[in-house]
Amino acid sequence: MKAKITITLKNGVLDPQGKAIEGALMGLGFEGASEVRQGKVIELKLDETDEASARTKTEEMCKKLLANPVMENYSIEILA
Repeated sequence: MKAKITITLKNGVLDPQGKAIEGALMGLGFEGASEVRQGKVIELKLDETDEASARTKTEEMCKKLLANPVMENYSIEILA
């Protein structure tokens, strides 16, 4: 199975990279783009065959290493 994890900063956490992207978009003439937030996507292959086990293992990975729960939100998508 594969897991796809999307990690974003929580609302209220300063996102300087998002602000830089927003400024660059405006500089390129793309008006109307605001509140740009930047994040990351992690994809990984798991040896699990059961979706519930794969989700549990991925959740543990996020809590222990992949995401900072103080500053970041994450969502997990399990793909067959």
